[in-house]
Amino acid sequence: MMGGFAVTVTDPVDAEQAPSSLGRAAARTLATTTKSVPQMQGISSRWLLKLLPWVEVSGGAYRVNRRLSYAVGDGRVTFTTTGTDVRVIPPELGELAPLRGYDDEDVLAELAGRFTQHEYAPGDALVEFGSPADQVFLIAHGKITKTGTGAYGDQTVLGTLADGDHFGETALVDPDGIWEFTAKAVTTCTVLTLPRTAFDDLLTRSDTLQAHLDRYRARGSAASNDHGEAEISLASGHDGEPVLPATFVDYEAQPREYELSVAQTVLRVHSRVADLYNQPMNQIEQQLRLTIEALRERQEHELINNPDFGLLHNADFAQRIPTRTGPPTPDDLDELLTLVWKDPAFFLAHPATIAAFGRECTKAGLYPDAVDLGGHHVPAWRGIPLLPCNKIPVTDTRTSSILLMRTGEHTQGVVGLHQTGLPDEYQPGLNVRFMGINDQALISYLVSAYYSAAVLVPDALAILDNAELGREG
Repeated sequence: MMGGFAVTVTDPVDAEQAPSSLGRAAARTLATTTKSVPQMQGISSRWLLKLLPWVEVSGGAYRVNRRLSYAVGDGRVTFTTTGTDVRVIPPELGELAPLRGYDDEDVLAELAGRFTQHEYAPGDALVEFGSPADQVFLIAHGKITKTGTGAYGDQTVLGTLADGDHFGETALVDPDGIWEFTAKAVTTCTVLTLPRTAFDDLLTRSDTLQAHLDRYRARGSAASNDHGEAEISLASGHDGEPVLPATFVDYEAQPREYELSVAQTVLRVHSRVADLYNQPMNQIEQQLRLTIEALRERQEHELINNPDFGLLHNADFAQRIPTRTGPPTPDDLDELLTLVWKDPAFFLAHPATIAAFGRECTKAGLYPDAVDLGGHHVPAWRGIPLLPCNKIPVTDTRTSSILLMRTGEHTQGVVGLHQTGLPDEYQPGLNVRFMGINDQALISYLVSAYYSAAVLVPDALAILDNAELGREG
């Protein structure tokens, strides 16, 4: 006590701990929590499903009728390996133009045994321009460039060959041919070769092979267009009353049919959950929403990767090209545009591939414009949208592919296939069917999505293979 006054000392620590208002924890017991719907990291933009024109398949199957084509294929050849020894599979020799359709297994087996294996280092020349074309080359592994003289006398790249490609098959039917290009190894290459002399030796002993080559030469003399289809005889620019040519258009006798594929699952929800926990969100609706999202993701994956109808497996071999130098460059995408030059709709690539392409553009001093696609600004090349799709695989060696396609029935492009009006349809081409309640009070729903895809003509789809993405780190 000082001068008759009492002094009260307050502990500052106690003053901080003593509450003077309602605390947050207690207040939250009276508050309503605002909740989001369940989120799902696996949902992607699914550009392919959005942009593919969908064709109604009322009977569950879609037949692609085409004109009859006499063109032999330029498919890739398959090999077997035993250690370092590489052999061509005999029936795969049918990918060579003069041997397409030849089915004498004994002769093909003997012919396959006459191929010899060679190894080439980067920079080695396999053939030189102007030298006699007297052997066939099958590329088992590696990358080879073909160069020749351009219109103004300079050297230009005529093409790039990679695993499974081949060249020189005309040597089997033309003994006086010369190489119109120089072929050099870009990487270490394993190549199988067949000299014409070895083929001629077998030809003199096989009547069936001789008869097949005679038919091939006769068929090759028939008029055909650039796609191997028989020419439709027409007359134009004439005057007077000449006799007009007669013609007809033949069709494939066995056109391909695509049956609708299915992705399905059984969704189960306990009746207690469905009865008691539906506010503010319906549990069954949220379960269905996330399940359908997963089915749609699987649907797009199948449209890309399914071995039967997936786009990666249904591109014509003549429509597949490797990159020129490894990473995807502007020149590579320009090359794709030469394969799908009629009304190309969009490129499709893994996001990492798009990033690799962007780096190559930066190195070249190019800055591609973006285009507006449904309110989204997306990267583009030559005005064609370059869209991301994480369903396109990236290999262990960090390579991937870029797809370019024309879409729609009216343009003879790529189309999606589905059937609408299904029983218990929930979305177009997708239905949810109630399966009952079991003895454990579990409610079951069968969720099914039906779909497929078709490439109407080969030049509607092209693929850039083996695009290098660069090493991580």
